[in-house]
Amino acid sequence: MHATVDTDVLIVGAGPVGLFLANECARRGLRFRIIEANASQSEHSKALAIFPRTLEIFDMAGLVGPFLEAANRVTSVAVVAHQRTLAHMRFAPRQSPYPFIAMVPQDITERLLVLQLLRAGEAVEYQTRFVSATEQEDCVSVTLDRRGVPINLRASFLVGCDGAHSAVRRLLDLPFEGGEYEASFMLADVETNDALPGDEMHLCPNECGPLAIFPMSATRRRIVATVETTEGESPSLGLVQQLLSQRGPRGIEATRLHWSGYFRIHHREVAKLRVGRTFIAGDAAHIHSPFGGQGMNTGLQDVWNLVWKLDLAVRGHASESLLDSYTAERRPVIKQVLETTDLLTKAMATPSKFAQILRDMLIPAVSHLPPFRRAFVRRLSGLGIAYRHSPIIEGDGERYFDEWQRGGNGIGSHYVLLTNSDLSSHEHTRRFVESVGDIVDLRRASGDHTVLVRPDGYVAYSARSGNGGHTLSSLRSLLERQTL
Repeated sequence: MHATVDTDVLIVGAGPVGLFLANECARRGLRFRIIEANASQSEHSKALAIFPRTLEIFDMAGLVGPFLEAANRVTSVAVVAHQRTLAHMRFAPRQSPYPFIAMVPQDITERLLVLQLLRAGEAVEYQTRFVSATEQEDCVSVTLDRRGVPINLRASFLVGCDGAHSAVRRLLDLPFEGGEYEASFMLADVETNDALPGDEMHLCPNECGPLAIFPMSATRRRIVATVETTEGESPSLGLVQQLLSQRGPRGIEATRLHWSGYFRIHHREVAKLRVGRTFIAGDAAHIHSPFGGQGMNTGLQDVWNLVWKLDLAVRGHASESLLDSYTAERRPVIKQVLETTDLLTKAMATPSKFAQILRDMLIPAVSHLPPFRRAFVRRLSGLGIAYRHSPIIEGDGERYFDEWQRGGNGIGSHYVLLTNSDLSSHEHTRRFVESVGDIVDLRRASGDHTVLVRPDGYVAYSARSGNGGHTLSSLRSLLERQTL
């Protein structure tokens, strides 16, 4: 494939999603180019929350250290209505080494990813616009525009990470199905007093509209709220304080405005994330309410799911079923995020007096229940994401995270077969691993199960180790469906 193309992967868009994909291509030794229509990275914070599963993914990619240094760590979530606390829930999932939400402004996230890319000897091609693409038998023929100069190149694969107005999505003629919320939204980064804990996120339902407070530090906070009418080009400090007084917890005061803006919110998604050799990810494929902070995390996990499949494809090991599984696996996750954030947004903003009373009675009641708290943390954290209905998985497809996967060196594009010492010493096990040696590594593990872990840290297959021949036959059948 290298002989017929100019690059393995062309990435359109250098937001967090595109930059993370570029870093993963670099780590895996793939040839890639990443282009961005703007002249530089964004200077605004925009997306903020990085949840535990995304931190685990950054750990597996060898990127997590700088993010931990930059992060403000949130360990609780409070729901406050009319200055009354309806719920106060700890956010500390015990099954992850990252029992917190890392608050890292998007501009810092992008800067850290760009710096890592530079360390790898790579760089973003700014002021370079995607124009068109035509699929050939073994590549995508792409036309770009760099400050008025056309550029033609051939890529094995094209990935659109170019946001809600994606040119790549429009090229594929994929309907962006969904709708728009009626209200306008305000976003502001402000300095505040220290009336609220620096490790607590606040969700504030109100009949005038929802408001959320994300702590960026002890005295700097992100405020997101609906507004009935927009005043001026961007929200003023006075408007921010007015909304905090009307809807927020008691005592919080905004003292200085760093940045603010108005925006409209949509809830939209595409029906498929792949057309031939072209893929889309992040906001190009799905957009939703910012309440819940799931947007960037969902996009980062899109490309984490995709990149190892592209890697195997470039190396001549991926079947069409493997590439198709990107849509099959990510769409249910995206759909759940859309439904959850839509429900949260509407529940926080309901104008119905009856619904408000019911909501304000139910939240204190259910938030004390351990099953509710566990489900809340599991869904918000991303640790509950699983691919149980995937065509390339047998079983629940749950997350797998262990020490050997951490640090960026222990995980690439090989499956890992974890098995106990008895089975791993059997000759037929060794022969099986040798027969699929380009894509499977053997690793001894304690316990009575044989587990096949995918390159993205999800379980593709698990069975008791007692029937080695049957287990290996099932594994061979599973791998033959997704690899060449």
